[in-house]
Amino acid sequence: MTDTPSTPIRRYQHLLIGHGALVLLFGFIVGFGFVFFLLGKIALWPIPGSIDYQLPGTYDAWRMAHLEGILNGFALWIVAAVLPLMPFSTKGLRNLTWGFILIAWFIVVASLFDPLFPDARALEFGRNALNTIAFLIFYPAIFGVVIVVCAIAWKSLWKPEG
Repeated sequence: MTDTPSTPIRRYQHLLIGHGALVLLFGFIVGFGFVFFLLGKIALWPIPGSIDYQLPGTYDAWRMAHLEGILNGFALWIVAAVLPLMPFSTKGLRNLTWGFILIAWFIVVASLFDPLFPDARALEFGRNALNTIAFLIFYPAIFGVVIVVCAIAWKSLWKPEG
């Protein structure tokens, strides 16, 4: 056995790294929204001028949306780094890869509802239309990450292949 990961694993690592980078960029872009919220205007130095506009939302909502992109992007990179150590078949690694990618995107998209729309924190089903949409995006991702982490724990601790 060689120390370099097999071709399918390498492809899955590249997918995780690429999507991790895009999720990070999403977090960076949301960070501009956070700055504009804090400033109470849209201003991009060194571009002259600004637009006096107070973005909706709260400090906590903008901070969390920004951090969701950062944390989920780095989480995808961490998964890419440890992927060769995961005790799954090639099909299992493919499912794990796409599961984590979908989870990351669902979480960052759902997190943006709170700062942009009033009363859309996704804490409960049915409060209003936007809250329900955010809920329906966010909660499957939460259940998905719990299932994936439990599967990793089970396969790693109680059902090791080698």
